Amino acid sequence: MKKQIKSILAMILAAVMLLSACGSDEDINTDVTEAPVTQAVASGTPADITDMPDTGKQDDPAEPTPANTAVTDDTTADNGGESAQTKSLSMTVNSGSGELKVSRRKISQGNAASLPSGWTLFVYLCGTDLETDYYAATGDLDEMLAVSESDKVRFIVQTGGTDTWHNEVVDPDSIQRYLIQNGEITLVDEQQLSNMGDPETLADFLKWGLKDHASAHNGLIFWNHGGGCITGVCFDERYDSDSLDLTEIDAVLNETIGSFGKKLDFIGFDACLMGTVETANVLATFADYMYGSEEVEPGSGWDYTAIGDYLVQNPDADGAALGKKVADSFLKACEDDGQDYEVTFSIIDLSKTDEILTSFNAFAKDLYEAAEDAGQRADIVRAIRAVDDFGGNNKTEGYANMIDLGGLTEACASYSKNASAALKAISDAVAYSVSGDMHTGATGLSTYYPISIQGSNELSFFGKVCISPYYLSFVDLLGSVGVSGDMYSDYEDDTWFDDDGDWYWGDDWDYYDDDYWNYIDDFEVTGESPYIGFDVEPTFEDGNYYFMLDEEGLYNAADVYGIVCVMSEDGSEVIEYGETYDIDADWEDGIFFDNFDGWWISLPDGQNLATYIVGYTEDGVVYTSPVMLNGEETNLRLKMDYEGNIVIEGAWDGIDDECGAASKDITKLKKGDRIIPLYYSIPLDDDAELEDGYGYYGDEYVFDGDPEIWHNQMYPGEYLYAFCIDDIYGDYYLTDFEIFYVTEDGEVEFEKDME
Repeated sequence: MKKQIKSILAMILAAVMLLSACGSDEDINTDVTEAPVTQAVASGTPADITDMPDTGKQDDPAEPTPANTAVTDDTTADNGGESAQTKSLSMTVNSGSGELKVSRRKISQGNAASLPSGWTLFVYLCGTDLETDYYAATGDLDEMLAVSESDKVRFIVQTGGTDTWHNEVVDPDSIQRYLIQNGEITLVDEQQLSNMGDPETLADFLKWGLKDHASAHNGLIFWNHGGGCITGVCFDERYDSDSLDLTEIDAVLNETIGSFGKKLDFIGFDACLMGTVETANVLATFADYMYGSEEVEPGSGWDYTAIGDYLVQNPDADGAALGKKVADSFLKACEDDGQDYEVTFSIIDLSKTDEILTSFNAFAKDLYEAAEDAGQRADIVRAIRAVDDFGGNNKTEGYANMIDLGGLTEACASYSKNASAALKAISDAVAYSVSGDMHTGATGLSTYYPISIQGSNELSFFGKVCISPYYLSFVDLLGSVGVSGDMYSDYEDDTWFDDDGDWYWGDDWDYYDDDYWNYIDDFEVTGESPYIGFDVEPTFEDGNYYFMLDEEGLYNAADVYGIVCVMSEDGSEVIEYGETYDIDADWEDGIFFDNFDGWWISLPDGQNLATYIVGYTEDGVVYTSPVMLNGEETNLRLKMDYEGNIVIEGAWDGIDDECGAASKDITKLKKGDRIIPLYYSIPLDDDAELEDGYGYYGDEYVFDGDPEIWHNQMYPGEYLYAFCIDDIYGDYYLTDFEIFYVTEDGEVEFEKDME
């Protein structure tokens, strides 16, 4: 997630003029003047926007309202004997039939007739560093204030989760609730400071809001960072970046929406990476539509002025129609900021979620059974690795481990007779979607896939939200075989099934031990994968540098690329320039030839950057490069067209190592920014351990304001090259480094080939 503040008006006409964030398309800028959103009184009386005296917050904020007992209907979800008051749905699979059965709690619609017409948008605004450092939440409050006047459209906003608010209204030291309507912001409730990543804080907001401020149409928006189905959303920087995970959101919605007695029209995420099938499964009991992005949300995020103005003109619009406006205005804002190439956004018809669940489970059963065959496993994994992925997923930016659900299904369709039904179900559920040219094949929903497992906690939580025991077995198969070191090791999928052969969705299995996943913590990335072997070791012949995998190596190889380096001054390690896919690959016979041409990406001062491929667009390639930017570690996002022209798109911090949140959007560079390239190093001593982090720094380069950089022939001199072969279990095999030269004529010549 997200947002760059666009412009904050410094002056507003008293009592009638609105704050606006639509005045320009400026980039994130920490020099923005604090926004004059003015303090509103807590009595519920609408406040003027200017010249309002600072009344301060309430002296004694009210304690949170005690939780209400959830109302349950006659038809409830039963889950292995659990109380219907604590479960929103039941998903079961019997190992005998393999079929998935779903039943959901029915939310009665008896409350609808008594509610006022129009729309209420409940915004759970967890500011974090997006507000502290980038003024983004204040910018969106301004957008809400800029909505045209109407008694039928209102925003109910709960604020919290940040160290600093850049306006004259919101207090960072309490939880505050505001009504924004007709160009005015009114403080209507205040609570003691609490953790926005705590489900009780969300529950208190929804119980209060739905009781006093609901309309005929209601939507809930989670505003903050997102991390996908594993780490969730709304990371509170005041409380160690604690977040709301999907099981917590499920429990809160079951309590609050169940008591309210009416489904929400939509639940949306103005946050990164939350457009997952696991999220849709949780929300389907409680809302008609889900709005969200598979990918990181670029700069501008949602356009709340456009959303509000649409509802002013269409107060009876349903969730599908509003969703289209949210998606289109989101894309336009990203286009205006020049950050639309990696956009995704989807409107999911949640009434069709269960069709996805049942058909995908049937597909996953076939996939798992096919992957039990060690000879087919590598073909399956290679196919999946080519699927659209989201959230970086490289060693410099971190791993969100989210891939496109439809892409996964299509890539493995040859292994399942049920793939076409699953693909149809996914397509039918996507009511509307938009995407940039990096993700033209995105199908609207993502799911977890272990591109690079970040520890046992990741898999333990996925086990609680995974929509199919067979897909869970497929993931577990890859992990357990990878740890064992034996591709033919036995694997049984009975872990997820109880004595009666039944699997249940959720996190309360008395037959399933969370410690099961601890085995993955024993996995080590060695650089010498035991699964990779050769019929022909890397060698030179007739001017070609090549190798040939043996049968087991071909069964276990997922990817092949080159690593280009230079030697350190003391000769003890090599300094990595990054990856090259200039490889001629014959996957049928397992033969791979180097085809490196000696061209590399560099800054205008001639320093080669360490570069790693993020993905491909219709007209080029997107790279990432680790750097220090003004003294802070981050990554440059680089975009090269197929003619070799390359520009710096901006800087992106990636996935947080501690909490798993995707960082803010790509930040445009400014003239005078200081860039220092960073480089990984690889020890040449076979007994030395690979170290995390960067071993070498380049020289400082001062950005001159021109984003175009170089893609040129490397300087004449001596370099090193090795093949890197990723296995399908998360390790890799790095061949010995060979010396090559770039000549004065621009030719690439290997030393051994010259002998």
